[in-house]
Amino acid sequence: MSMHHRIILYLERAGLYHLARLNSHWFLLDESLVSAFIERWRPETHTFNMPFGECIVTLQDVVFQIGLPVNGEALSGCLGEFEKFIEGGRPAQEWFQDLFGELPPSNKVKQMTVHFILFHERFRMLPADATEDTVRIYARAYIMMLLSTQLFGDKSANRVHIQWLPYLANLDDMGRYSWGSAALERLYRCILNSIRSSLKFKIRNTRRHINMDNRTR
Repeated sequence: MSMHHRIILYLERAGLYHLARLNSHWFLLDESLVSAFIERWRPETHTFNMPFGECIVTLQDVVFQIGLPVNGEALSGCLGEFEKFIEGGRPAQEWFQDLFGELPPSNKVKQMTVHFILFHERFRMLPADATEDTVRIYARAYIMMLLSTQLFGDKSANRVHIQWLPYLANLDDMGRYSWGSAALERLYRCILNSIRSSLKFKIRNTRRHINMDNRTR
């Protein structure tokens, strides 16, 4: 999605502009290196056990590497279903319509997420004659994509989570949240989940080999 200069103002207020600038470049993911780090992660201490000693990802690293604010209010809360009611007793889809000017097609909605193609196709380029209200809509769409696909992405890699709707309702207030703390917590959780998945895979393989050995005997 194009980062129009009129959208930059809202990204700066939210404390996400540096992250958005990183998003404008392509980075290659070294999967072997990531796997090696995960293998050396110790969940009991939240540290990487390296040959030269222990090391850890800190809030200071988050600030220096991706420029996210770490001071401010904690992010909390999650929407269970797209149809569930949220603040003010209003359905999430009504709030979605207010914030983005339209409802997503039903085939683009899945549980708590909306397919990112909707955002990419509908809000990719800001019209040259856009009013300030339209700019705010496009800024919300850009931030939704930024949060769901880069900062808090999941394995689907193509879904935008609607849990961010309450934060997008007031763009001027987004800067009071500690996005860096939330990103670091998410990193720890993803590493732990990866370790658990890897452990389950190894256990299944071990049991399979034992069963095969027993049958051959």
